Amino acid sequence: MTINYQYKNIQAPTKITLTDEQSTGHGDHWRILTDDMSHDVPEWLQKMIEVAAMPKGLNNNVSAQDSCLLLSEDQPCHINQVLAMKDGKPECFINAYPCVDSPYGLNCKIERVIANDNSHDAVLRLRTADGSIIYAFDQLYTANRHLYQRDAYYYVNFSAWAHEIKLSEQNEVIMVEDQESIRYHRAFNDIVAANDGNIPDDLQEQIAKWKSETKEQMAPIEINLGHMCAYLFGDTLGQEDEAWCQGQVLGKQETVFNGKSIILFDVVTLREQDADPFVVRVGALNTPETASINVHDYVQANVWLQAAIYKENQKTVSQSSKAS
Repeated sequence: MTINYQYKNIQAPTKITLTDEQSTGHGDHWRILTDDMSHDVPEWLQKMIEVAAMPKGLNNNVSAQDSCLLLSEDQPCHINQVLAMKDGKPECFINAYPCVDSPYGLNCKIERVIANDNSHDAVLRLRTADGSIIYAFDQLYTANRHLYQRDAYYYVNFSAWAHEIKLSEQNEVIMVEDQESIRYHRAFNDIVAANDGNIPDDLQEQIAKWKSETKEQMAPIEINLGHMCAYLFGDTLGQEDEAWCQGQVLGKQETVFNGKSIILFDVVTLREQDADPFVVRVGALNTPETASINVHDYVQANVWLQAAIYKENQKTVSQSSKAS
């Protein structure tokens, strides 16, 4: 009898290991939700144990016999808690952090993992199919840490907690007066409009031939920077998930986290031509300021960006993304 073996060289993404001194912990993240951490957080952790579930992430074989156990809750805003296990029983507490669930995501490669394996805190450097770089805290690192593959595409769900979220500055305006820039802008808009919103294959040739018909077409263009979509990740190693973003609110709903009223904003933070939009579900405490933000408003926010990768979502990854 002949036995054929198929060898697969599966490589993990590049990993940078952080020390405990380099890791900042989650004190600032809990402070988003409470001013009394010493009282509220232990109470919340005890309460969640009564209804906790074990999220699988990419792992079909989650077991209480694992060396570490990730516990979560089936709520829009919830706590993830990591426990060390021995002989199938919890041995000690490792970590806990508040999470937001999100239905929105992008197909991404994991280029790098920045992790503290003592606390199971990890930040993923992700590259989208169109080349954008996104850093996000890995909600499911405990479950997924041994399964990530280099050069594989994953559908990644993105969410965030807002340290601060407010209406964008509407008075931030720039004036474009360069005649060639104005001509390009007007030509592009006219040509795309004439093609029912589609970009023709010979766009550049048509722009080169385009001529203005009135003086008004070549008037200076006013651009409101408060109506831009933008995302800037943190510049400190291991804290790149602390981000600044500006974008438009596409949806708004309310939920509750341990008795606290939370508003969930669906914010598009990157919206580029020929690329899938980068939409993040952002959780914020319900205050008079956050309650005044409405759908279609443009907002700017300092956020703690989070990522979650689930096996059941991977069917949404397109074949073209896998092949790119």
